[in-house]
Amino acid sequence: MNQATLLVIRGPDQGTRFTVGESAVMIGRGVRSDVRILDTEVSRQHAVLGFTDGAFAIQDRGSSNGTFVNGEEVRNHRLRDGDQIQLGATVVLFNQEGAEADESSFAVQSIELLDPAVFDDRSHIVGEMTHRGGDDTGAAATTHTLENLVALYRISEEILSPALPLDQLLRRTLDLCIQTVRADRGCLLLADPATGKLEPQVYRAREAKPDERMSISTSIVNYVLERGQGVRTSDAAADSRFEAGQSILNSRIREALCVPMQGRFELIGIVYVDVTMPNAPLSQAPTTRFDDDHLRLLLAIARQAALAAENDRYQTAVLKAERLAAVGQTIAMLSHHIKNILQGVRGGSYLIDRGLERQQMDLVRRGWDIVERNQDRIYHLVMDMLTYGKDRKPALQSASLSDVVADVCELAGSRAEEFGVTLETHYDTSIDPTTIDPEGIHRAALNIVMNAIDAAQDRPDARVVVRTEADRNTDEIRVVVEDNGTGIPPEQLQSIFQVFESSKGSGGTGLGLAVSRKIVREHGGDVRAESEVGVGSRFVLAWPRIEEERSGRVTETEVPRIPMDETMQPDDFDASG
Repeated sequence: MNQATLLVIRGPDQGTRFTVGESAVMIGRGVRSDVRILDTEVSRQHAVLGFTDGAFAIQDRGSSNGTFVNGEEVRNHRLRDGDQIQLGATVVLFNQEGAEADESSFAVQSIELLDPAVFDDRSHIVGEMTHRGGDDTGAAATTHTLENLVALYRISEEILSPALPLDQLLRRTLDLCIQTVRADRGCLLLADPATGKLEPQVYRAREAKPDERMSISTSIVNYVLERGQGVRTSDAAADSRFEAGQSILNSRIREALCVPMQGRFELIGIVYVDVTMPNAPLSQAPTTRFDDDHLRLLLAIARQAALAAENDRYQTAVLKAERLAAVGQTIAMLSHHIKNILQGVRGGSYLIDRGLERQQMDLVRRGWDIVERNQDRIYHLVMDMLTYGKDRKPALQSASLSDVVADVCELAGSRAEEFGVTLETHYDTSIDPTTIDPEGIHRAALNIVMNAIDAAQDRPDARVVVRTEADRNTDEIRVVVEDNGTGIPPEQLQSIFQVFESSKGSGGTGLGLAVSRKIVREHGGDVRAESEVGVGSRFVLAWPRIEEERSGRVTETEVPRIPMDETMQPDDFDASG
């Protein structure tokens, strides 16, 4: 089954990854969309992505801000591996799964490095230079054709793209090399960081032939690796290697370019391209196709590709270190919260034990109350972890928002009474019933209400007001929670929704507000906070009414169909995508 991934590389959902198959999916901000993009500039049903006629395609659904692929607005467009799709302010990287593994496997099967012990493969080198340009004498050494400049500009654009995976960058780089120097075939070999051994990575040919293998002179490769210089070979028919091996003779290589991929600190690999004469006698050598300008251009492209590969390795190492640090921080934070909960359980258990020894039921009740409260804390911690850590779609159904919020206030009532906080409720029953995920909204509201009660405790005339309301102008539904607590300083207000950020010290997990915002955003809305130190805070859970939205299911007539003028033509090695 064909599959692809959509990675959000810019926008509110940056870092989110979606997997799609051959079934058409709806992309949009709507709650029922298969691929939810929580971007206010994205339409509720923005575009449809489907698999038709052997390829993935995207079709705009008349969105307000349009759909763009690689910077160009499209209505119905066939996608290629590495395309960047922009919807509103969000940019998504399209990647067809399996392309990297298939490419590497194909390259290994198609490339043959000739063993010098078997073949005397000394080649006729007619030109060489370093990646800095070699001997800069003469006007020809400093003159670039317009085609070469365009090629360098295009490869620079590819390399500067921060989201393009390394394997796609290498494939496009080799395509560009073959196209620009008008080679027949080409391959790219990368050095293994651990062993330094060259491994085939990418292979390309203008006219692919079944079971064709690309023979590469090991002597030339070693020469390039040892000296760090690019070389140009010509008139391969005169090379002594043809006297020893029929495999090269059958390849009928006329010319070849081999250049190093030299990074800042190490040699990353090599780029090799050649010209063959499969249908003409060796004595009828064609006019030389490669010259020093081509060698110079190939060196420049290989240099930039090497720098990109080097940066990719460093970024991978940094990302791995950051992930390990994040895991360590998460474990430390959770351990701290769990330790505090366990201390409470131990304290309650101690009172129960003493009460049983002395047959004092009042001690047993006090201890059991402490144990029960800490059981609730364990339950809420685990549920918050599950809710925050799992990608989920809201289980939408018609329900009474008033009933959901009333149940929240009933659960929080005992805590408010314990802390001496007056809990007021006001429900707008005119908005019932409405389409929501009752369990999700219940959890989001409960976290906010509990926080308000904690903030208001020990304040004179402590009060928390909870109400539901609807804005008829914006068609927005809200749950509003206000308290007259201590308030939140302005410098902390910006970070309260971050994971493990808590103003309660050991009394909070730092997950509640992050979970509440995640749930409300799943409904297409958000949580807004206002606060003033010494006066109190106001939290608003708001989301658009969902009743009028269609199901979001894609019908057969909505599956993208590519017009004839937009179908992909045979690959002309155009690396621009």
